[in-house]
Amino acid sequence: MLSKTKIDRINELSKKSKSKGLTEQEKSEQQALRSEYLQVFRSSMKNTLKGVTVVDPNGNDVTPQKIKNERRRDLH
Repeated sequence: MLSKTKIDRINELSKKSKSKGLTEQEKSEQQALRSEYLQVFRSSMKNTLKGVTVVDPNGNDVTPQKIKNERRRDLH
């Protein structure tokens, strides 16, 4: 999870970029923070999807094989 301080900074830089514009240093910082945020988000989403089971209307497990393989990989 990304710290509240970093999320606040992302929002602060976003607002500033819309109103005044950013310096090159701030643009670089904004890009680094966004990259870190996306990395954390993607990791969280992958973990969420690993816990999902898809069931069709007949009650059959139709979870994609890729998700099943990820679960097995985590168990080993």
